[in-house]
Amino acid sequence: MPSLSNVFITNAFISRVFISIVFISNSLMRRMSRVAVWLVGGLLLLGSPMLWAQTVSEEGERFERTVEENGQRYELIGSGVFTYMIWTAYAGAYYQAEGETDPQPQSDIPRRLELAYFHGIEAEEFADATTETLQDTLSGSDYSALERDLEAFNDSYRDVSPGDRYVLSWDGDDLRLVLNGETLFEGGDADLANAMFGIWLGEEPLGEDFRDALLGR
Repeated sequence: MPSLSNVFITNAFISRVFISIVFISNSLMRRMSRVAVWLVGGLLLLGSPMLWAQTVSEEGERFERTVEENGQRYELIGSGVFTYMIWTAYAGAYYQAEGETDPQPQSDIPRRLELAYFHGIEAEEFADATTETLQDTLSGSDYSALERDLEAFNDSYRDVSPGDRYVLSWDGDDLRLVLNGETLFEGGDADLANAMFGIWLGEEPLGEDFRDALLGR
């Protein structure tokens, strides 16, 4: 017959084993629950093509395929990433008025360019780059004709931080510059709009590969 002390030791050992089994079981159940949640979430995403069909992604930045602003509906033409030397500067998406699927970046049709920045840039740098680019790409007379409106446009620039987005749009009446939903400039004419869109989408753009991607080529 086992001694009383042995019985106590055996019972204590069995209790510890039981507690360990319960703890391990609960831990496994929690882990399995988390895994199940991730699996279900992943399957829902994979099983929802509409979620992906409504946007495009460029270096982690997502752009809507259709956008409505100021009563104008736009459709995506193309998207891409602008790289300067070894730096990925920003991602962009180009839109035109709904139904206008033939790329016409320098015309009278409503159009829209959205840029998502990966690095901080100061307002003065934007203004200087805009002025220098247009001086290089426009004739002297064309630049002079735009100079007053361009000065007002350049004054509207603000510093950007990573994740900020500028939107340049022309609705057929006004040129707008919007930063993160806030309108900074509204005015100008079709000539100023064509000049501004030409910086990225014209015959002598900042980057030909970026232009071609935006135009869906």
